[in-house]
Order: sequence, then structure tokens, then C-alpha cells
Amino acid sequence: MRITMIGSGYVGLVSGACFSDFGHDVICVDKDQGKIDALKAGRMPIFEPGLDSLVAANVAAGRLTFTTDLKSAVAGADAIFIAVGTPSRRGDGHADLTYVFAATREIADAITGPVVVVTKSTVPVGTGDKVEAIIREAGGHLDVAVVSNPEFLREGAAIGDFKRPDRIVIGTEDERAKQVMRDIYRPLYLNESPILFTARRTAELIKYAANAFLATKITFINEIADLCEAVGANVQDVSRGIGLDNRIGSKFLHAGPGYGGSCFPKDTLALLKTAEDYESPVRIVEAVVKVNDSRKRAMGRKVINALGGEARGKTVAILGLTFKPNTDDMRDAPSLAIVQSLLDAGAEIRAYDPEGMAIAKEIMPEITLCADAYEAAKGADAVAIVTEWDIFRALDLKRLAETMAAPVMIDLRNVYPPAKAEREGFRYSSVGRKGT
Repeated sequence: MRITMIGSGYVGLVSGACFSDFGHDVICVDKDQGKIDALKAGRMPIFEPGLDSLVAANVAAGRLTFTTDLKSAVAGADAIFIAVGTPSRRGDGHADLTYVFAATREIADAITGPVVVVTKSTVPVGTGDKVEAIIREAGGHLDVAVVSNPEFLREGAAIGDFKRPDRIVIGTEDERAKQVMRDIYRPLYLNESPILFTARRTAELIKYAANAFLATKITFINEIADLCEAVGANVQDVSRGIGLDNRIGSKFLHAGPGYGGSCFPKDTLALLKTAEDYESPVRIVEAVVKVNDSRKRAMGRKVINALGGEARGKTVAILGLTFKPNTDDMRDAPSLAIVQSLLDAGAEIRAYDPEGMAIAKEIMPEITLCADAYEAAKGADAVAIVTEWDIFRALDLKRLAETMAAPVMIDLRNVYPPAKAEREGFRYSSVGRKGT
């Protein structure tokens, strides 16, 4: 199959590389000449484990190419995927579909024959209808089917998620489009990955509903963690106790500083706005968004409380800045709110993150970035673990404590057993566990 991927960001690049690894011929298109030049030179615009080698192998095999010329890339394609950004729109929180519709107009002008146009971007219900209308207006005689095929990729595990998916959701009632999509995903049949065919609007809503539900699980266990602290219970045991119930499951039941990243914040907000537009409110999701926003600020107060209630003139070492491990993504990361609350309280921040330093340097100029965890902790009055990178799971706690002005640790990811941290000399606090 000949596939054109419009957009070479996170979703487009990972999807394009994986499709080419299946044996399809893939052209990734992007307006950013600098990004395309970097990709041609083998430099990735994002950090994702294994992506650089996957791209290199398929470029060398001639199955994966990059261009800024959309018109030539679209000509003769069997399927055209739209994988551009849909950020929250400033002012009202709706998903900004500017890039989706701009790409659609360019596609409509470049189509030369029968083709399937696939929205891979996360888009509100009804977007596929508008995409189809734009294409019809530009060339109603063309045999074009518009399909919704939402992505379910976790940053840091995206390649595995793409190649071994829980499910593949395809929104179309067009029989020719169904066959094209079956052919595209045929290599996954050996893994017995279920393909769920639905109506297009249903597929669009599935993505938002899935992310809202996962965000709800995270927010639920975070509130239970607060209750555990109040009553003297252990949230990790509570998580295990309820997660062993197959109706609930253990995933996304890890207490921490709240969710962030490129998906959950904007997708929950976009779902709320869609619900408002259709006068069908989703009260649970409304609560989730509010609680999560409050959660991040509360974690800043937790650090201040560990400092004795006063942060002015104190130095805090922050370990982990990205919203999760194995990514350089800092969009809506809990660290942003935590650091800002500490700066507002008069603290000095020293920080380290394995992959987020370049972005942090641009968006957090007030903080001091360090070469490693030990340099960040040197002379600090407290150290806070904000992102659970593997490199922070086996720190030399004795060495860390000895380099600090005061051995205070606030473990917002419950990385260490309290007894271990205390044995190494730390005054230790964590999330939802006894003694916190």
C-alpha cells in the first residue's frame, strides 16, 4: 500500500515509521522544512525509545521518505492520513482544528483519483463530516472516503503500542474504505489485534471517552491517596486491593502529582466543550479536570510543608520535569505548576531530567538546570521526585543526603519505601502512605 502521512510530529512520525516497517511505502509530509531536513539526516524531532533506529532502518530500505511537497506526496496514494496537531484553542478550550482543515483543503486540491482519507489526529465528534464536506466541495466527482482511525499511543511506549495494540478502531461504513484499512493493518492480524469497525462519529468519541476514563482513574486514586494520608492507610495497598478486581484493573491506579502531557489535559477539556455544545454535560469529567488542576498546586504546597511551611530563601532540588518517563514532553507536566508554586513562595529551584532539559531551558528560565540528580541536590534544603524515571529508582540515598543542606525528600511518585529512605537519613514524605 502507498500511504501518505500529513504531519511528522509525534503521532505522524511514529505511525508512518511503523507502517513502513510493516512493508508499506510511506511518505511523511510536514510544512516545517527544518524538521524534514533533520529527519532526512536521521535526527528525530522528539524523544521516543527506539524511534531513531526504526526510522533509519526503513529509510535505508526505501520504504520511508520525507518531504514538504504535499501535492506530489498525495498523488497516487491509496490512503492519506491526517496526523496534525489539535491543541486546545485559546480562550474557550475547544480543540483547535485549524491545522486539520488546512491540511484537508490542500489534500482536496491534490487528490487525483480514488483514495481513503483518514483522520488520525484526535478530533471532536463530527470533524470527519466537515473534512468530507471540504473535500466534496473541492472535487465532488472524486471517489473519496473519509475514515476516523484514532491513535492510542502512550508516549514512551508508542512503538510497542502501535505494533501490539489492544484494539484498532476504524470509523467508516464505506465497504471499499473498510477493505483498504484491513489491508493497511493486515500485518497485525498475526498478533490477533481486534479491529473494531464503527460509525465515524462513534470512532471519534471512543478516543475522547477512553482518555477521559483513564484520567478519571488517575484522579480517583489521587483523591483516595489524600484520604489514606488522613486515616493512616497505604494507597499502594489500596490500589493493589482494588486493581486485582478484573472489573477495575490495576493500570492507572498509581497515586502521584496529577496527569499531564499532550493528551489527557486537552482531550478532557475538548470532551467537556463538545458536551456543552450538545447540551449533554459530563459532570464526572468536569470534576476530574478541576481536581487534577488543584492536585498539581497541592503538590507544591506539600513540598513547602515538608520545608516546615516556609520556602523563602530555601533551595529545592526537582528530579524529573517531563510529564512522564521516556519522553521529552513537558506539555501540562505537573512539574510546571509545582515549580511555579515554589518560585512564587520564594524558593530557588535546581533541577535535572534525563530528556527534558532542552525544553526546560526555554520555558523555565528561572531555574538552575543540573547535570545529574546529585548536582541538583547539592546544598538543597529538600529534594522532590516529580517524574519516576528509572534513573531515580536506585539513587545512592546516603550520598544524596550527605550532599544536601538538609536531608528532606518529598517522593511524589512513591519510588522508595519510607523505611529505606529514613534509614539513609532522610526526613521522608510520599503520597498516600502512612507517616506522610
